[in-house]
Amino acid sequence: MLMPRQKTPDLAVSTLDHGEFNLAADKSERGVVVCFYRGLHCPICANYLKEFEKQTPEFAARGVSTIAISSDDEDRTRQMADKIEAKHLRFGYGLPLEKAREWGLYISTSRGKTSIGIEEPALFSEPGLFMVTPEQTLYYGSTQTMPFVRPHFSELVGALDFAIKNDYPARGEYSGAV
Repeated sequence: MLMPRQKTPDLAVSTLDHGEFNLAADKSERGVVVCFYRGLHCPICANYLKEFEKQTPEFAARGVSTIAISSDDEDRTRQMADKIEAKHLRFGYGLPLEKAREWGLYISTSRGKTSIGIEEPALFSEPGLFMVTPEQTLYYGSTQTMPFVRPHFSELVGALDFAIKNDYPARGEYSGAV
């Protein structure tokens, strides 16, 4: 299990238009929001990523970079980026499922074609949203077993404003006996 204030797993993936993304080398002032999404086959992901695209300049204004990552290949990732008309949001692809597991993501099996007629991969990860500090420690994390009911990016931006103003630490860090 990932723990707040502790180092996250390393993460390096190819991106569509920004070369290699390497979490350890990302030089954003206040960190990076990493959104793991299911893939091109997921219509809910497309709507969610549209909102992430819309909020990416708001994160950037606060010194936070953004990236959306899936285990899809480059072609399917390009289709998703085109579908949501991405201009600001970085897209990473080819996430190994072993790496998804390191991040605590749930893995699902294919059920064939989705409601939008796109075949699901044989295996793929379910959604996860993380904010990682410049020191590569976990600040915020959310994982899901289903594609539904995800954290809102506008709320994360608002929470970030509060955290910056109040020097608010990551919470949930206690790992001792209870």
